[in-house]
Amino acid sequence: MTDDVNRSADDGSPAPAQHDAPAQHDVSTPRKVTSAQELRALAHPLRLRLLEELVVNDPATDTATASELAERVGESPANCSWHLRQLAKFGYIEEAPGGTGRERRWRAVIEMHDWDTANSRDPEFLAAADVAQDIVMDHEFQQLRQRRTWLANEPEEWRSAAGSLSGIGWCTAEELHEISDKIFEILAPSFQRLTDPEARPDGARLVRFVNWAIPARPYVHDNPPTPEETTEAPDA
Repeated sequence: MTDDVNRSADDGSPAPAQHDAPAQHDVSTPRKVTSAQELRALAHPLRLRLLEELVVNDPATDTATASELAERVGESPANCSWHLRQLAKFGYIEEAPGGTGRERRWRAVIEMHDWDTANSRDPEFLAAADVAQDIVMDHEFQQLRQRRTWLANEPEEWRSAAGSLSGIGWCTAEELHEISDKIFEILAPSFQRLTDPEARPDGARLVRFVNWAIPARPYVHDNPPTPEETTEAPDA
């Protein structure tokens, strides 16, 4: 990435719209991400950290300025301000009430995002999706490793509740699609609670969910061509 640079806290662009209350989004209908620019806006390690900082405290109530976020992530306020404006430009965050002067307050826009690479033939979009996916997965692996440093301080009920699952099994494409849909259906209520504190049961905590289900090996045709079919026809 080349835009990890210090910029002015106010670069002259129009101020984003300010909303009194966080927008409510239905996680069952993710926002379709269809442009490479929109993906590149997210595909930056610092932007991902800034976005997460606006989520992990409590996205229903937490807002922060560039200066406050800079202290959390160990970067300069000017650099954070630049990256926050890029996230806002593509709708990942929005300006929140309470800012003073040129110091704006920001909050996360809580919604699911769908990168439909399966139906795209745009090489620029597919390349941006690869970069974004790598950065997101690297970030999640870092968080998994960091958990080990404070695992011993976790209550027993949370140590036994958390876990991971890996394995290899056989299924059809239709069955794999159904499995993915069922996992999303199970998790959707937890996602919805991000913006609805009243729906959170007593004792609930913010939990990370990472899931993927992919073929274990490259695709091979079920009926490979016979030797006769692969023999080149003789020249006339």
